[in-house]
Amino acid sequence: MALLTRTAGALHRRPRLRLALLLTAPLLWLAVLYLGSLAVLFVSAFWTTDSFTSEVVKVWSTDNFHELFTTPVFRQVILRSVGVALAVTALCAVIAFPVAFYTARIAKPSRRPLLVVAILTPLWASYLVKVYAWRLILSEGGLADWLLKPLGLSGPGFGLPATVLTLTYLWLPYMILPIHTALEQLPDNLLDASADLGARAGRTFRSVVLPMVLPSVAAGSVFTFSLSLGDYITVQIVGGKTQLIGNLVYANIELNLPMAAALATVPVVVIVLYLLAMRRTGALSSL
Repeated sequence: MALLTRTAGALHRRPRLRLALLLTAPLLWLAVLYLGSLAVLFVSAFWTTDSFTSEVVKVWSTDNFHELFTTPVFRQVILRSVGVALAVTALCAVIAFPVAFYTARIAKPSRRPLLVVAILTPLWASYLVKVYAWRLILSEGGLADWLLKPLGLSGPGFGLPATVLTLTYLWLPYMILPIHTALEQLPDNLLDASADLGARAGRTFRSVVLPMVLPSVAAGSVFTFSLSLGDYITVQIVGGKTQLIGNLVYANIELNLPMAAALATVPVVVIVLYLLAMRRTGALSSL
């Protein structure tokens, strides 16, 4: 008991030591399991595979990365994956802004918590349930065909548009919430001052609202971009013959593990570069 008392007193007098002991366990967890796994992934990308047995040969080589950036198929898949992530992010931003503006500025204050809960509700459902629901909606004779048939149109079916549409639905709440928070914290006196100075709604939006909300849009884009870039299940279910980086990684895990590791480093590098770009907008401080 006396030992515990002395130890508690020593920790109380040394706040930095107390903080270091408190952070040791999570930092070790991060360094060993997360950063360590990324390091192993990067190292294994420089190994090769025996063409006869498909066993990993721990011989250092850059052949995997050379093949990755010189093979047209790999280049097309990488560009397509980045394009899908950007398209999903753009669609989420376009859809999220009016929704967030209504929930934060127009709806009655008593109803705003209920609207936020309604926005979060899809996140409580299973990922696979939502994706398979969209597969039923987009399938031939599904809800999309039924709604568009009176207009002489048909649903998009399975393919790249279906993948973008489904991913947009999946990650839309991650874009709405930060924009909603930013709009809710927007001071009313700024909008009143803009109106008093004769600015119309469009000018107020461009000069007052958008600059203050843009960091939150960038913060939401971190989630939508990274989650879309690394996704591989949605494209398997609704993507038809479309291939993204995740599909190629999954397909090469058993046959060519070093090539799968080289492919997996691409989204990691792209996301790191994206985070560095978003840092300049102040997005990381809005997370």
